Amino acid sequence: MFNRANPDLDVGALMQRATSVLTPDEVAAYAAPFPDATYKAGVRRFPELVMLKAGDEPLTEAAAEGVETSLKARAFWSTQWSGPSFMAVGMTDPVLGPDTMQFMRAMISGCPPPMEIADGGHFVQEWGKPIAQSALEAFDLR
Repeated sequence: MFNRANPDLDVGALMQRATSVLTPDEVAAYAAPFPDATYKAGVRRFPELVMLKAGDEPLTEAAAEGVETSLKARAFWSTQWSGPSFMAVGMTDPVLGPDTMQFMRAMISGCPPPMEIADGGHFVQEWGKPIAQSALEAFDLR
């Protein structure tokens, strides 16, 4: 995996690759909490906790340790959840693009169509204000 092969990931550059609208100062701010490899254990580890493929069959432990947790979460969202939901999707997301997010949306009971951020990448929080306003409207909190 990329994260294992690069123990001293350049977090700022990684963020910029996935979110092209970042200014140099914002890239530096994302990198600041990770001054060297000793601070990047979570950044290296997290990708290995995410399921690698869709489907009902569990993956091997070596494929992704997060499979069991992900399957439990999917069961909860699809069979037990009955509350409101809101989803914002970065349409240029190189990691979880629109097709993957539509697949995930189908698993969330009652999830309405997502807010599509046309130039949004993987980190849609960079489009915070319009997303927050839409979420407040979706949850009838305005």
